Amino acid sequence: MRRIFLSLGLAQPDEEVRAVALAGGVSSGIYRVDLRSGRYCVKQALPRLKVAKDWEVPVERVFSEIAWLRVAAGIVPGRVPAVLGEDAATQSFVMPFLGDEYRNWKAELLAGRVDVSLARSVGDLLGRIHAATADDAAVAARFATDANFHALRLEPYLVETAREHPALADTLLGLVERTASTRRVLVHGDVSPKNVLAGPKGPVLLDAECAWFGDPAFDVAFCLNHFLLKAAHLPAHGRALMTAFHGFAHACFAHVHWEPVEALQQRVATLLPALTLARIDGKSPVEYLDAQRRAAVRGAAIALLRQAPSSLETIAVRWTLEFAA
Repeated sequence: MRRIFLSLGLAQPDEEVRAVALAGGVSSGIYRVDLRSGRYCVKQALPRLKVAKDWEVPVERVFSEIAWLRVAAGIVPGRVPAVLGEDAATQSFVMPFLGDEYRNWKAELLAGRVDVSLARSVGDLLGRIHAATADDAAVAARFATDANFHALRLEPYLVETAREHPALADTLLGLVERTASTRRVLVHGDVSPKNVLAGPKGPVLLDAECAWFGDPAFDVAFCLNHFLLKAAHLPAHGRALMTAFHGFAHACFAHVHWEPVEALQQRVATLLPALTLARIDGKSPVEYLDAQRRAAVRGAAIALLRQAPSSLETIAVRWTLEFAA
């Protein structure tokens, strides 16, 4: 690691470069490095994710993340970390370390601090990235990362859930096929509260190693899923979380110009309960739900999957009735 910082001119020859591992994330090693020139974060892709089930993925995904960060920085300056340098030999890259003035959105939500304006801002941020890259042939060619996206998202979430629920396999695998074959915008692939920092100038979106030119419905549904899961976990804050659910969706949909909003919303609505079930029975189960809540979420997600809702309002109404206090 010393070699990387010396080559970037961030460390002096007489300076000790000491990396301290940071907690969080299952897919990468993340380290903090404090030097005279500043505080930095190093991210290195891992070949096997830190989850209970076997989940191996290509380490080359780190270069897709670097490319996504650079494209996004040109669209939404200051809303993604700057890439200060990369190292092909170690499959890693260096970013500025974002310190105490940044709050992790997941931690805020789990503490019951539901900021609806932040949800709208994240939806707006995502919508702007989607809109600026829609049907762009050059972006599509750069992010033709179908194999990575399948290994990181479709297989561990939807295909694995189909294995666990054979009666739903046709529906789940149909969603896999539809998602994989829809290529319209630059997809982040992991728009989750854990990857959003609330900063002094607005949200900052992290962790784009699933970057892919594909279906915007995945990004929207992936984030909306977290409002549902946290409403089940924190029913006293359920109504506020569902208000945030709508705020995020409306802000994101406001930027849609490449297809009818209704068509995108229908794909989101049918995909969303599948992703909810995947966070119970896929390879990356949510960690904060107890057994009783897990069973309730499983039942609600299965019922919605069988219903095949055509709008987000259908999902929101059921979720509010079932989980909001």
